[in-house]
Amino acid sequence: MVVPQGSTREAAVLDDPFIWLAALAAAAPGVAIGTAAAVLPLRHPLHVAKAAWSLDRLSGGRLILGLGSGDRPEELTAFGAVAAPEILFRERWGLLRAALAPADEVGDDPAARAMLLDATGGFLPHPPPARRIPMMAVGSARQSLQWIAANADAWATYHREEARQQGRIALWRRALTERAGGARKPFVQSLQLELLDDADAPAEPLELGLRAGSRALLGYFERMAALGVAHMLLNLQGARPVAGQLEELGADVIPQLRKNR
Repeated sequence: MVVPQGSTREAAVLDDPFIWLAALAAAAPGVAIGTAAAVLPLRHPLHVAKAAWSLDRLSGGRLILGLGSGDRPEELTAFGAVAAPEILFRERWGLLRAALAPADEVGDDPAARAMLLDATGGFLPHPPPARRIPMMAVGSARQSLQWIAANADAWATYHREEARQQGRIALWRRALTERAGGARKPFVQSLQLELLDDADAPAEPLELGLRAGSRALLGYFERMAALGVAHMLLNLQGARPVAGQLEELGADVIPQLRKNR
């Protein structure tokens, strides 16, 4: 998006996540890849379905499709989605789900099949997807937690102080009991992280995250896993080069997490 010269408003990033994910899928075989999040009111759901299906095939079934409703009014306005993005999100979610469903799922759901045929002018995807690509709601997506529990395969939300996050996890589990038959769907948390050089450095709060040495970070991960956080989305920052932070995470933190499972 272009903003007026001298404007203090934030400009949206122009990089397309699906193109970057294609490169990442080739460079990092064996790891899951995903969006967190593609803004569904800004994209036609059939275009999202084509990109997601292509990435899932290229990666050998490693895609997790994180979807949000958008939080920049200027961006929503530019794409004509400002009037009711919450309704647009729900409508496009349903069509996207139908487009990404394996043939047997579409066949068992007449409403989804009719929605897909109407949107495509009478065509079904060919060949149909071989598996159901996980669709994860990121943030509130302008929906109720009950709607997310009923429709999404996982829910990703933001970092909070540990006691507050425990409360959110309890709400998520209650929503799953009420709207998803008690299904076990992952609770996912994002984390702004500055991994410090000193492995023994204590954890200090950052906005939506923390800075810490690797030992304090490992302890934090273990506590959050015990509370019910299934996955953590890390956004690495700080003066230390990202490559060094990634190397330390891979060498000193992740192996310990696997060992302590």
